[in-house]
Amino acid sequence: MAPHDAAKQNAIDMANARAATTINVAAVRDFLHDGSETWQRHQRIVKILEKEPLFDKSQRLFISRTEQYILGQAKTKRLLVDLKQKHNWSEKDLAVAFAVQDDPLPITLHNVAFEPIFRLQASPELLAKYGDLTAHKAIHGAYLQTELGHGTNVGRLETTATYLPDTREFEIHSPTLTSTKWWIGALGKTATHGVVQAKLILPGGKDMGPHLFFVQLRDLNTHKVLPGLTLGDIGPKAMGAFGATDNGFARFDHVRIPKGNMLSRSAGVTDAGEYITPPHAKLSYGGMLYIRSGMTTSAGWAIGKAATIAIRYTTVRRQGELGADGLERQVLSYPSLNVRLVPMVARAYVFIELGRFLSRGFASLAQGLAAGDVSQLAEMHMMTSGLKVLVSTTAIQDIEGARRAMGGHGYSGFSGVGRLYADYLPAATYEGENYVLDGQVLRAALKSFRGLASTSSPKFSPTSSYVRLLLDKNIVPPQLTASSWNDQTVPILILEWRAALLVNEAAQTAKEPDSTLTQRVSRAVTEAFVAGQVGGMIAALPTKPGLSPKEVDVLRKVYLLYLLTVVEASLVDTLSYGLFRASPAGSADSGPRDPTRALRLAIAALCNTTLLPEIIGLTDAFGFSDWELDSALGVYDGRAYEAMWARAQTEPLNKTEVTEAFEASIKPILLHGRELAAGAAATKSKSKL
Repeated sequence: MAPHDAAKQNAIDMANARAATTINVAAVRDFLHDGSETWQRHQRIVKILEKEPLFDKSQRLFISRTEQYILGQAKTKRLLVDLKQKHNWSEKDLAVAFAVQDDPLPITLHNVAFEPIFRLQASPELLAKYGDLTAHKAIHGAYLQTELGHGTNVGRLETTATYLPDTREFEIHSPTLTSTKWWIGALGKTATHGVVQAKLILPGGKDMGPHLFFVQLRDLNTHKVLPGLTLGDIGPKAMGAFGATDNGFARFDHVRIPKGNMLSRSAGVTDAGEYITPPHAKLSYGGMLYIRSGMTTSAGWAIGKAATIAIRYTTVRRQGELGADGLERQVLSYPSLNVRLVPMVARAYVFIELGRFLSRGFASLAQGLAAGDVSQLAEMHMMTSGLKVLVSTTAIQDIEGARRAMGGHGYSGFSGVGRLYADYLPAATYEGENYVLDGQVLRAALKSFRGLASTSSPKFSPTSSYVRLLLDKNIVPPQLTASSWNDQTVPILILEWRAALLVNEAAQTAKEPDSTLTQRVSRAVTEAFVAGQVGGMIAALPTKPGLSPKEVDVLRKVYLLYLLTVVEASLVDTLSYGLFRASPAGSADSGPRDPTRALRLAIAALCNTTLLPEIIGLTDAFGFSDWELDSALGVYDGRAYEAMWARAQTEPLNKTEVTEAFEASIKPILLHGRELAAGAAATKSKSKL
């Protein structure tokens, strides 16, 4: 009898798991991609790029940092010039192409930071001069905010922009080493222009704080650095990530720019040097809000990619005890594993949909700002601050959790998850460390709380609706039973109560807060907002085109799982405030029972019974091709072992049977060891005599 071939079993297991799915994967895929048209564009562009030699991913683990940068620029040119013309791509097509090729490229910083901020803040005259050049990539931009000595604390940036009324110019200067602009994407070798955040110094030395200035950095014909500037690359990043992006430094030595190069839509300076006050103190933050608003969707897709790889691999990986078929059990069948992986899919679904809500919100904000309406600014600032912390923290944990779930093979570069983790990791420190943003959320929450006492009929925004619970002085938490967890309104209400009670606590203890209250309030408030949005997503499911009652039911349970796992993760606070009641003892001597057991059983049932048979379909619905995943372990057909073997053959070390290190290093070590061993043997022989 021939031995069982585990490699061949991979494909059988994957086919069986896919056959177990009862949802219409295409319908859910169209839903995730916000319509069939969007999905078809995505698929069309992926099919083009995966055939392009420049976008072959088989060797990218083996090339140097310099090679990554040069290749990245070649890819950028291929997309922007060659393929755009060949296929008559629209701007939406290009955006998809840059997203799916998945290498962090310098041009990304132009697209997501430089251009949006320039368009939001530049004067009509500056836009007329540079708008088309910016849009058509005739200039490449960078956003120069962070410095060697300051990042999060924008108010303490040291770079100065001194106004000179005699010549109607600004003089940009780096007065200290720590004022050197640092970490600026695309600055090292690529950018020709930059938006520079600098302290505005008026005649007489009056410091007006940070403002934005448009500065040319390099000659457009020779690409040489302009006089008065020192530019360069800051070096490799942690874990070899972002190799194709030239994060750079810049020092300014009294560089002069025309007065019109101040981004003066929200603030300005007269010819005589008098300050023109902006209509809102935070108006210049619009560009930063744009960057944050896109992070939620990108976090969702990143989690989705990691979860797809891990779930496919653990579906075909068999390990441990024998099952009914006489084979080792599929790893994903173990509850201790699927309770970690299945909720990742739920979080990905929620963040992808939530990101679209934010994008619509930012579009509305930008339209309002263009018309001088700042009424939405504070709400968007609060919303994006909290979500930036939540989604970046969650995605980092989930990507690493997916890697660990794959055991030892997850550590291989061929798994695809390590690279994904390294490239996503800086999201937690973009524009500063996440804990600082928590403080901004707390301040906004306390402002909402104080609003309760300032008016008889307070109005609540989506980010502050939980405060309504504090209007009732007789706080009565909801009464929970085992069946409560089947109704999404219960976890939503629990999360709103948690936020309300924590904000109330913060208000009462403002003079003596505990060490973690700021972070707990920020997370609670943000998760209450997200829970409310998830409730709206569930309510809207029956209206989504293409979804049958079956898909609606499964997606409702996906969203419910998200809510329940958020409640479970918040038990320190919910138990502290008595939102759960201990169940009566089972008998006189058994003691009190765990009041959260019903919640945990509901999560286990969703993960291990209800959603597990659908999980391959739910991950297939992300629509990732094997080229996009770039993972031996997450291949669509499940043949993970064959794919790992094939990838290992591409390792450059395997090109020669005997390494060149043998003659230079290994052989001398061996010979030296033999000499020592021979000497030791001779010594032992003499001692016996």
